[in-house]
Amino acid sequence: MLDCDVAILGAGPFGLSAAAYLQRIAGLDLAVFGDTMAFWKHCMPEGMLLRSAWSASHIADPDSALTLDAFRAAVRKGFAAPVPLRQFVEYGAWFQRHAVPKIENRTLSRIDVQPSAFALTFAHGPLVKARRVIIAAGLAAFAHRPAPFTGLPSTLVSHSSAQPHARFLSGKRVAVIGSGQSALESAALLHEAGAEVEIIMRRASIHWLGWKERLLSLGPLARMAVSPADVGPAGVSRIVALPDLFQCLPKSLQERLHLLCLRPAGARWLRQRLFAVPVTPGCAVISAKIQNSSLRLVLSDSSVRQVDHVVLGTGYRIDVSRYPFLSSAIKNNLKTVRGFPVLNRSFESSIPGLHFIGAPAAESFGPLMYFVSGTRYSGGALYRAFSGGWNVAGKAA
Repeated sequence: MLDCDVAILGAGPFGLSAAAYLQRIAGLDLAVFGDTMAFWKHCMPEGMLLRSAWSASHIADPDSALTLDAFRAAVRKGFAAPVPLRQFVEYGAWFQRHAVPKIENRTLSRIDVQPSAFALTFAHGPLVKARRVIIAAGLAAFAHRPAPFTGLPSTLVSHSSAQPHARFLSGKRVAVIGSGQSALESAALLHEAGAEVEIIMRRASIHWLGWKERLLSLGPLARMAVSPADVGPAGVSRIVALPDLFQCLPKSLQERLHLLCLRPAGARWLRQRLFAVPVTPGCAVISAKIQNSSLRLVLSDSSVRQVDHVVLGTGYRIDVSRYPFLSSAIKNNLKTVRGFPVLNRSFESSIPGLHFIGAPAAESFGPLMYFVSGTRYSGGALYRAFSGGWNVAGKAA
């Protein structure tokens, strides 16, 4: 006996958006599992601001009715871009209440493949069987921890997605590793909380964003070069906002566009907040050892730092085999490229009925899948696949 036709695993922007679209399909028995906006609530530092533009921060629904603008009007809160984390989390919860009122906050333990179905085991509650599964489990499993920091305790080293609240590091010596938004904003928040912060980065300089905003002020013609999806430089953003076009490009050009869109960079509004924070460019940490309850860091220029804590703003490395809930049978039979699942136009993997959306879909659909603005494409593609060319059983209609 099947419990549902489709199970969506994850209740962040991609999972919620997919549910909002699929609920429109008559007769489709849909179940959604997850803690609403869990990654944003529990893994992002308090006080964070979204780097994405306002136009790129809407969670997509079929009617374009549940936008940030609609939320702001409904709750009568005055905020603008850059969008504060707290308001974005509240927006996600508001979206869920309106678009996906039935959601089960259950932690997935394991997915197994059975004949004509998937068996979903949860930490609590009964087993669920679903004909199709859409994994929208986000980035948390993919936090990148460079080799010198392997095995060191979280009291001394934390990823930017799991760092202690800034106030707990007030008065401490903190090294922030990286030159992207997560590293730079972590450094700003720590500095403002009273920590003694230094940014250590491999790059020779920080790449600051902000040119698109200047271009938008030049008039309608200039604005044509910038997509509201806000992923990548002017011109490039128009290409990556169209995954169907992106997929037609030569692989070498796709890889180049990935690099342009995902290179470490910081929002221009962070510059003033980091004015008093020292930056050591062109250096990597080659050794990190515990010494007298602190860390001794040796850098590639042979200099040494003694710090109380390290925050790794080192991003994420997608490797779906790191999802702890995938059975060994799924991992062994899942076709991947560089850790990304190979997906067809309906986000379906090499295992029939198993779909991946969000960042794991970026190898197939481009860098747009890393960002909230990608929810419109993924939600629409799933709706078209499930209601048009495919019936609920997953066979050609």
